[in-house]
Amino acid sequence: MASIGEFDPLNTRVPATKIEVTVSCRSLLDVDTFSKSDPGMCKLFTFGRTEVIDNTRNPDFVRKFVLDFFFEEKQNLRFDVYNVDSRSCNISKHDFLGQTFCTLGEIIGATGGHLEKTLSGIPGKKCGVIILTAEELSNCRDIATMQLCANKLDKKDFFGKSDPFLVFYRSNEDGTFTICHKTEVIKNTLNPVWQPFTIPVRALCNGDYDRTVKIDVFDWDRDGSHDFIGEFTTSYRELSRGQNQFNVYEVRRDMGVTLLSFKVESEYTFVDFIRGGTQLNFTVAIDFTASNGNPSQPTSLHYMNPYQMNAYAMALKAVGEIIQDYDSDKLFPAYGFGAKMPPDGKISHAFPLSGDNDNSSCVGIEGVLEAYFQSLRSVQLYGPTNFAPVINKVANCAAEITDGSQYFVLLMITDGVISDMVQTKEAVVNAASLPMSIIIVGVGPAEFDAMEELDGDEVRVSSRGRLAERDIVQFVPFRDYIDRSGNQVLSMARLAKDVLAEIPDQLLSFMKTRGIEPRPALSSSPVPGLRRHI
Repeated sequence: MASIGEFDPLNTRVPATKIEVTVSCRSLLDVDTFSKSDPGMCKLFTFGRTEVIDNTRNPDFVRKFVLDFFFEEKQNLRFDVYNVDSRSCNISKHDFLGQTFCTLGEIIGATGGHLEKTLSGIPGKKCGVIILTAEELSNCRDIATMQLCANKLDKKDFFGKSDPFLVFYRSNEDGTFTICHKTEVIKNTLNPVWQPFTIPVRALCNGDYDRTVKIDVFDWDRDGSHDFIGEFTTSYRELSRGQNQFNVYEVRRDMGVTLLSFKVESEYTFVDFIRGGTQLNFTVAIDFTASNGNPSQPTSLHYMNPYQMNAYAMALKAVGEIIQDYDSDKLFPAYGFGAKMPPDGKISHAFPLSGDNDNSSCVGIEGVLEAYFQSLRSVQLYGPTNFAPVINKVANCAAEITDGSQYFVLLMITDGVISDMVQTKEAVVNAASLPMSIIIVGVGPAEFDAMEELDGDEVRVSSRGRLAERDIVQFVPFRDYIDRSGNQVLSMARLAKDVLAEIPDQLLSFMKTRGIEPRPALSSSPVPGLRRHI
């Protein structure tokens, strides 16, 4: 139950981001003898079809596909293009011109949200190109901040004055009202001045600026039987005029509520920043401590089974295949920690899986997996399990690029309890002020209770009296996501959905605290410039 003064998310939850996908094609295969092709259908599998455009090999379709976007999910799409020669609704009656596969994240993550893919599917034929453009549908994303006061309210308490608070309701089309905000309680006064509060405009009026907003005034009672003092109505349009004579409301005779201030700001989204060029810089760190077991034995968490992936590979692939859509060059730094290195047996807590101390990057997620398997053959698993060195390595790079052009995501996969918890907490607190998030996946049967200290959902991480500026750590044990039937694809999808769900909000929280706004959406032409790699 929400207490007085809390903002109840059930009443203001913002729906999934809506993405509009526009389709064009160029140089389509010409299959008509006496005219050009009629490619009327670009069909987005399971979602619908475009309109028919007559006699062209270069159609720009008007009908759009509107999709719900979830960053944490791999949303696979299939586009089929057909030449329409009849009115039949049966797709098999039309000439197939080609198809392409991609993810929604690929389209959004492409420069300017503009992705070109080669069509294929007809052996020996050049099928042309499909051009996919993604744009977020704006739906009243403004945030309103306001402050109100009241004077000469009714005295409701026997031994004191009143403890007033306000309750805001938006009107519904059927004449009912839905609660959307409660102010804090101001104790023992008839002339309260409430703190400024922020509310999404969508929650206040659902985008209809003239919709009635009702505000009730109550006197708070400990037993929950709050005394009604009075009410008044207004609208978002009226409130947006700010402090003036029209925003002084009579609650009852000689009792009034006054709007002291009103400000509206745009709320930027994760998609705004991605379309403006922000790149997700993905880094992987894998636990090479001896507690994982001998990699050559089937009981080892690092066992390289030729028929199925181990838990480390599954976690890496699940998270990496989604994040890679938002990284243009697909070069991923990858490290191991807790191993003895050849030839002298020196213990390292941040060695590059590539084997190249001057270049830790691997090409694509498959390149990271290949480097991981190669490292298992060349290093000796040892210990201890130290997290701080890798966190600090990524944080040092993040500290050099704080303009919003890059956001760093570190995935750490481990089988045991952290050995350097004090140093790790210090590293996390320092990293919390940087454009950086940390995902920790625990594999195997170990107890990971100590890891919860780093996941600041309940209690913010602290070190030497300093609280982390933001919650940037997400920890999950992989065993909670393993499908009982052994379906690895389902296990990986469940894991990715949970561990990645917080990344967009963590990115936005950094940008907001630094006052960084998204840049205008980039054009699809190549943009010069170098990226920073770890």
